[in-house]
Amino acid sequence: MESIRSALSQIKDLLAWLPDPLVAALILALAAGIALLLDKWLRKLTRHLLGRRYPTLRAIFKKTRGQSRLALLIVAIMIALPLAPIPSDVGQWLSRMLLMAVIGLIGWSAITALHIGANLYLRRFRLDVHDNLLARKHNTQVRVLLRTIDVLIVLITIGAALMSFPAVRQYGVSLFASAGVAGIVAGLAARPVLSNLFAGVQLAMTQPIRIDDVVIVEGEWGTIEEITTTYVVVRIWDLRRLVVPLSYFIEKPFQNWTRENAALIGVVYFYLDYRAPIGVIREKLQEFVEQSKFWNGKAVSVQVTDAKETTIEVRAIMSANDAGQAWNLRCEVREKMIDFLQREYPEALPRQRQVNFRGDGTMTARAEQAAAPEKPSAKGEKPAAGRSAAPRRE
Repeated sequence: MESIRSALSQIKDLLAWLPDPLVAALILALAAGIALLLDKWLRKLTRHLLGRRYPTLRAIFKKTRGQSRLALLIVAIMIALPLAPIPSDVGQWLSRMLLMAVIGLIGWSAITALHIGANLYLRRFRLDVHDNLLARKHNTQVRVLLRTIDVLIVLITIGAALMSFPAVRQYGVSLFASAGVAGIVAGLAARPVLSNLFAGVQLAMTQPIRIDDVVIVEGEWGTIEEITTTYVVVRIWDLRRLVVPLSYFIEKPFQNWTRENAALIGVVYFYLDYRAPIGVIREKLQEFVEQSKFWNGKAVSVQVTDAKETTIEVRAIMSANDAGQAWNLRCEVREKMIDFLQREYPEALPRQRQVNFRGDGTMTARAEQAAAPEKPSAKGEKPAAGRSAAPRRE
């Protein structure tokens, strides 16, 4: 450091014939240039020493590149500032700026260190596997707490930087000393921010939702894609994004389909003719679910839940470990059962009864294959029964 100062002093003596402001600017610029060159040389040396054998350390040095460059710049300016021929008031202002830069560097370094530690910790938990409940739990807890701590560090850093100015420090002391209407107004104005902040801490501890959970919010079915300090992003099944305030999941009810031991019962409705063989359908359903990789072996049943003018309503239930498997199991059973009935029992498919009037006033009745039932609704998945054809005269 002494050699650097002596070199800068010699450069100052060589530039003595120039105006003092220009000499000061040249000295500070030269110090900053030396710091940037040193940073570049250190990064090359680090890459050469680490090579490809230590990818984790290389990633850490890459993430801290900005902090190291800023630290070298601050040190270089602090060394060169006493040698620069500048007025005392400008020197005090630059010293205060350097102090703010040091405070900002400490806060920035703290946030970066927290993120590096969190990423290293979460590398042990993989989200791209089927049984990822523990991974989702740790990811949610760490990331929500990390964002909350980031906000606190930023607030503390800004407050410490502003308190370095005497005027701001006196204003802050007088503001905190007064407990009047201004404090109440400030508290009311900050209520949404504080409620979301505390909701984030509570959500990280109790975890009513986790990353990649399947939820129903505001009547929409989707998965938790991102949890920030103020809102949650829900990816809807059709790739829309629903943005919900963080406090919503603390204050309002919602459905979570992927909690611990959150096995689901899948339901499939069939609308069949009165001649449908219920016993055979029950046996085939048992066979289908036993062959499926999505069934968890806990529940399967067939019941006739309604009888209408033209069809009967047959409800098949089956269990699965989570929402995705329940959906796939329902689709698989629906497809196989329809194919089975079409091949083996076509008379079990719904029919329409139609009455025809002859010219002599007598009438004859016949049954015709009904049209396909209407597409199930999004909520109940109960298609409307086939409409009876209106009588017509021949």
